[in-house]
Amino acid sequence: MSGKMTLYKLVVLGDGGVGKTALTIQLCLNHFVETYDPTIEDSYRKQVVIDGQSCMLEVLDTAGQEEYTALRDQWIRDGEGFVLVYSITSRASFSRITKFYNQIKMVKESSSSGSPSGPNYLASPMNTSGGPPLPVPVMLVGNKSDKAVERAVSAQEGQALAKELGCEFVEASAKNCINVEKAFYDVVRMLRQQRQQAQGGRGQDRRPTGFGSGRDRNAEAEYPKPFRTDHRSRHRSRLQCVLL
Repeated sequence: MSGKMTLYKLVVLGDGGVGKTALTIQLCLNHFVETYDPTIEDSYRKQVVIDGQSCMLEVLDTAGQEEYTALRDQWIRDGEGFVLVYSITSRASFSRITKFYNQIKMVKESSSSGSPSGPNYLASPMNTSGGPPLPVPVMLVGNKSDKAVERAVSAQEGQALAKELGCEFVEASAKNCINVEKAFYDVVRMLRQQRQQAQGGRGQDRRPTGFGSGRDRNAEAEYPKPFRTDHRSRHRSRLQCVLL
C-alpha cells in the first residue's frame, strides 16, 4: 500500500469484567478470550479498511477498577474516540457508565477549553440521538448479547441512556463476533467527519500517523507509543501490531 496511513486513537472504557479486553482482542486478533484476566493497560494496532479507506486503529484497552481513576484521566487525554462498555448481564456495570462518560467529558472539555471554538469544538457530527453535544465521539456498547437468559439490562434501556448522553449505541457479543467491528468502526466514521469538518470539507482525511508508509511488520518498535504508564504490575503496557 502506498501513501500515508491515517491513525485513529480509540480508548475502551467500562467496569472490570464487562468484556473490554474480549471486544478488543476479537477486533484486533480475531479470537475470543474465555478467561477473565484483569487488564491495566494494553495497546493494540490494526490496519483496516473502513468505507474503502485504509487506516490504522490504535486501541487502548484499559482498567475498569476504581483505583485507576487517575490513570484514566491520562488515557482519556490521549484518546480521540471512546467505546464505553457495559455487560447486559450486570446492572451495576450499566449504572456506572455515566461515571465514565462524565470523566471523558470533564477531561476533554478541560483540555479543549483553550481552543478558539470552545469546549464543544469536537461535537460529534453523527450525534443523532438528541442528547447534549459531545466533546468527542462516544459509542455505548452493551456487551455479552449472547447471554440472553442472564440479561439484566434491556436494549431499550441502553438506547435510552445513549439518547440521554448524546452518544451512539449498539449491543454486541465479543464471543460470537456480533457488532464488534461496528462498535469501533462507527467511532472512526465520526472521527473522519470531524476531521473533514475541521479541514473545511477539503477532501479525505489524510493526516499521517508519524511513522510513514514504508514500514513493515518488523518496524513495530519504531511506531509511536503515546500510552506510557509507570505502574508496578504483572500487566505491563503492551503494544501489539496486527496488519491485514
